[in-house]
Amino acid sequence: MKSRYMLLLAGLLPLSAAAQQPALSQAGTAGQANLNALVAGAPTIVPHGNNEAVVGSPYLENRWLPARLKMSNNVPLAPVPLKFDVLNQRLLMQPLDRPTDSLQLNDRLVAGFELEEPATPLAPGRTRRFRRFAEAPDPRQQAEYVEVLHKGRYTLLKRYTKQFIKGDSHQAYGSSRNYDEIKDGNQYYLLRPDKTLVPLKLTMKMLQAAAPELASTLKAAPGAGTAKTDAQWAAVLAAAEAN
Repeated sequence: MKSRYMLLLAGLLPLSAAAQQPALSQAGTAGQANLNALVAGAPTIVPHGNNEAVVGSPYLENRWLPARLKMSNNVPLAPVPLKFDVLNQRLLMQPLDRPTDSLQLNDRLVAGFELEEPATPLAPGRTRRFRRFAEAPDPRQQAEYVEVLHKGRYTLLKRYTKQFIKGDSHQAYGSSRNYDEIKDGNQYYLLRPDKTLVPLKLTMKMLQAAAPELASTLKAAPGAGTAKTDAQWAAVLAAAEAN
């Protein structure tokens, strides 16, 4: 196990190893020193975003989930515990021999990853697949990761966003919101067979407008009238493509 772990580190070229440290290390000159060290590839402290004064989370999932990384150079890697930091667009790994630490990965060779969500009393286990947003109309977004909800002739993608909003208690006439907040956002896209990328909301009317060739089969697909979740809409699209 240890040899596989060392191979993983060598293949991913980690930028930083981080033990959970007080947030003071991110303030002032210490924060700038850590930033310089991060750019240089030396060990540095990774903020964990768990400040009690902040409402919300920077992560897609707060828990560590088993993940398989898909490399652009096709190098196979063992599964690793992973977190997707959406706010900062980075991947964090939990070292197998140091479960209280985090490792920020230099993901320049990562083409995508799969997260394994365990089953719960309310839902079965599932695999969530992410890849680079290569079709993004904004070049700045093309290195981001998007979730692939469905892949067929049509591909349904979900782009996650997080916005940090500073509390306004320091203002003389601010609102009553005296805390910092991380707000969730997302955007859905349908990638058509002709490679056209159509932004949309997950409603029957907008899905039919984005894929007029499937308009009738979408409406007739099982569950079309009650679909609400991402998984349900993905199932509707898969059924429409199968007809």
